[in-house]
Amino acid sequence: MIKLHAMLQRQVSLRSLNTFGFDISAMLFAEIAEIEQLNSIWKTNLLTQSSPLILGGGSNIVFTGDYPGLILRNCFSGINISHQTAEHVYLTCGGGEPWHTVVMHAVQHNWGGLENMSLIPGTMGAAPIQNIGAYGAELKDVFESLRAFDMLAGKMISMHAKDCRFGYRDSIFKQEGKGRYFITEVTLRLSKNPVVNVKYGDIATTLDNWKINKPGIADVSRAVIHIRQSKLPDPSVLGNCGSFFKNPVISATQAAAITKQFPDAKCFEQPDGGVKIAAGWLIEKGGWKGFRRGDAGVHEKQALVLVNYGNATGKDIISLAREIVEDIRIKFGIELEMEVNSR
Repeated sequence: MIKLHAMLQRQVSLRSLNTFGFDISAMLFAEIAEIEQLNSIWKTNLLTQSSPLILGGGSNIVFTGDYPGLILRNCFSGINISHQTAEHVYLTCGGGEPWHTVVMHAVQHNWGGLENMSLIPGTMGAAPIQNIGAYGAELKDVFESLRAFDMLAGKMISMHAKDCRFGYRDSIFKQEGKGRYFITEVTLRLSKNPVVNVKYGDIATTLDNWKINKPGIADVSRAVIHIRQSKLPDPSVLGNCGSFFKNPVISATQAAAITKQFPDAKCFEQPDGGVKIAAGWLIEKGGWKGFRRGDAGVHEKQALVLVNYGNATGKDIISLAREIVEDIRIKFGIELEMEVNSR
């Protein structure tokens, strides 16, 4: 039996555990790599009395101050084939595995489905919460199931896609299930006969520039990595959490009015008749690209990314984000929604 007092730490610095690099601490902290550890903590009632927060890679969160409760860091590891068919490989991955590590593992084995999501920061356990996605692909496209510890009921459960209620950067884990489930493992359904997706112009243009006419998934992955590295700052150099806002979906009528006034507007028709408009384009058009106030700013190459130039606080970043949201609402009549969580 694991002794609880040996597991929990007090006043632990989170500076290296959040990609903004905020110098804050957690009142209580534990690294979790075994289900028995979760059982032990649950028996103490700490999971219901200390506002537990599950931390993965710290890449989708803005801490606005020291965390007054318990933080559980997901350290479940492993990448294993659970089973396979003639068409698919079912890959089960620990919730603490870095997402990009899993992507590279799949690409190296030529298992398709993850390549367009290369270099997304964070961990496997966080991926279903956000229903992460990029360049025309989303987690839900390859999701099979997950295992999680229900911190309210104190037991392990299994969930399939319908249970997770995936939406655009959304899931049950961001709604009524927020903060309730500690995801210990995720199983992905990957294709043994992958069909590449190069619909997004940046990928096709990059491959054309490299004179690759018949790309495989490794080529697509390499192109996505190249694009992301050319546009997005490295969190180890400049604090950030990647895309800060969701791309809003507006009506076709509103999109037509905007494209009439701004022919360069980046709009994408959706299956339900709505139109997704690039939040980065809106922010740049609003004049925010490269803006800086103190050490909080908007990245000079990608307006969708807010950055910490050194000593900005979480409150500084959130204040700037709210100012941008209000300005875009006034200028375009569009309500931006923050993709990150703030604590």
